[in-house]
Amino acid sequence: MISVLVVDDDFMVARLHSSVVAREEGFEVAGIASTGTDALRAVEATRPDLVLLDIYLPDMTGLEVLRGLREGGNEDLDVIVISAARDLDTLRTALRGGVFHYLVKPFEIESLQQRLREYAVHRAELDDLTEVGQDDVDRVFRAGAVSRSGGGLPKGISPETIELVLRALEAADEDGLSATECAESTGLSRSSTRRYLEHLVSVGRAEMRPRYGAAGRPERRYRMR
Repeated sequence: MISVLVVDDDFMVARLHSSVVAREEGFEVAGIASTGTDALRAVEATRPDLVLLDIYLPDMTGLEVLRGLREGGNEDLDVIVISAARDLDTLRTALRGGVFHYLVKPFEIESLQQRLREYAVHRAELDDLTEVGQDDVDRVFRAGAVSRSGGGLPKGISPETIELVLRALEAADEDGLSATECAESTGLSRSSTRRYLEHLVSVGRAEMRPRYGAAGRPERRYRMR
């Protein structure tokens, strides 16, 4: 299970975000903190995998919390910033602090769900790697992925093959397809199919849901959004 600490000074917002985390398969709520001080203490007490961090807190900023986490030896702790802060300096500081993602309030709950699923994929990809090549690095960091606002296709991604994979996803039931099942349906190799599936997830045309069995790593299932 991926444990998540929710940090927000608005009780109702924190409760809402916690309920989203709790409903997401493979995630659990480690705790809720309403101040920066409480957040730092909660991290030491619960050792979460991920922190959902607001910027505007009553005693210090979320950026100060982020700096305290990094200086306190929590370099491996992942953070998703969730805030109404829209200024460029805040965004740059958050990026330098190594945040996984930045969600601007207000947003649809589906956006938080998708970020959690992307984070689960990210962790699974890192767990799968033994010897890292450039393709692995590009995939993990989403290098060359098309932004949701548009742009050209990444290198190695063709529109014809995208349509082929999309047709396979459209024909699947609501449980979606694994990369192996999609490869069998399209005639592509499993590695190529997975690359296309992850591209479709990154641009918002598909979604990934981890399916957990009795033991072992979760199976990644892909379906149309």
